[in-house]
Amino acid sequence: MKQKQGGFKGQVVKIDPSYPESGPSLEAVEEAVQRIRSGGIIAFPTETFYGLGVDPFNATAVEQLFAVKGREPGKPILIVIDEFKRAEGIIGAVSPESWSLIRKFWPGPLTLLFAASSRLPSALTGGTGKVGIRIPSHPVALRLLRAVGQPITATSANRSGEPGATSASRVQETLGAHLDLIIDGGETPGGTGSTIVDTSFHPPRLIREGKIPFHEVIGCLGLSLTEDHEW
Repeated sequence: MKQKQGGFKGQVVKIDPSYPESGPSLEAVEEAVQRIRSGGIIAFPTETFYGLGVDPFNATAVEQLFAVKGREPGKPILIVIDEFKRAEGIIGAVSPESWSLIRKFWPGPLTLLFAASSRLPSALTGGTGKVGIRIPSHPVALRLLRAVGQPITATSANRSGEPGATSASRVQETLGAHLDLIIDGGETPGGTGSTIVDTSFHPPRLIREGKIPFHEVIGCLGLSLTEDHEW
């Protein structure tokens, strides 16, 4: 089912995740794809919080995203993909440790940091030369990614320093005036964000503990907390 509210900034389209591929839901996704391709900013649900989606290869759209969030330069923006082949050409080498984590935790709330290609705007990587990527498990997010056919950003839909949004109504209340479209896929779990692991190092470095506990990451890699790693 799809429900529209207005035809201006902050427009909301409601999608029932249980009807993924047809009718009004398909129309809503197609509308979101057009907004992204035209350089707009949309909001969509993930398995943690609502995220903000733009075309990561569009430097102007990325700059607008930073402005909407009030995000300081130098803080990277993560991107999401629907399958790993979408990452080809935008990241460097993929280590055996990375593949172990990908096989076990994707789709899901694990963000992996890789060396970034020069194809990505420097603002997106925060000048770090790295990019964070994950495959989300939320059905609406995956549907959107399949339809757009490329990576999109997924930074949390909130002003920097404020709590993440778990509902489309909260996104509309706080950021609606600055967004081109909000996909309402229902309440999201909230809590903590995705766990972040930097796989550009050997061994990988644990950056932020989120939905996936660090001990599960360590167990997957066959490492011990007592080993001397620079974490």
